[in-house]
Amino acid sequence: MIRFENVSKIYSVYGKRRTILDRVSFTLKPGISYGIMGINGAGKSTTMRLISGVEEPTRGRVSRRLRVSWPLGFSGGFNGKMSGRDNVIFVARIYGEDPRRVLEFVEDFSELGSYLHMPVSTYSSGMGSRLAFGMSMAIPFDTYLIDETLSVGDARFQKRCREVFGKRRETADVILISHSMEQIRDYCSQAIIIVNGQAVVYDNVNEAIMAYRRLNG
Repeated sequence: MIRFENVSKIYSVYGKRRTILDRVSFTLKPGISYGIMGINGAGKSTTMRLISGVEEPTRGRVSRRLRVSWPLGFSGGFNGKMSGRDNVIFVARIYGEDPRRVLEFVEDFSELGSYLHMPVSTYSSGMGSRLAFGMSMAIPFDTYLIDETLSVGDARFQKRCREVFGKRRETADVILISHSMEQIRDYCSQAIIIVNGQAVVYDNVNEAIMAYRRLNG
């Protein structure tokens, strides 16, 4: 279960306070996959970063009673001065996983070759995404977070991503941000719409899609 309790998120932009979420409360239940929808700038990615723990709320509390991934393809949590290999080992230990097993998986999956021994700061964005995606797939999570990116790289590598992720979905939930309503329907049974600093949870994903289209009408 993931619970937002009276959560506010406020940023300072050019010296002015901008409220993204304003005293938001909701609960995401295990066994259900959710879509997160909203117009550009509404706070979808901010909400996902709060869910993952990448960011902390300005006020309120986010509690997690299950194992939540970082957003797939997100490489911002890696230490740029460390090699990809050392980052993999470090993250594996944090999550209590066998570093050797995780490293073998990431080496095979990411196809980074000798770059895995180089500092992450030297990686292109695509290489960083491959490393992050491989790490996400190497560690079993209860819930996977997806911010638009379901796969990275060329067509062949994207096919591998879909195949491995399909296996993970057999035993895990998904929280997905996407502007594709078809993708939301394929992956999710319920949805959250972020609008005017509030979060509205819909038990029926089709009702959520209709409401979202009215916002964009």
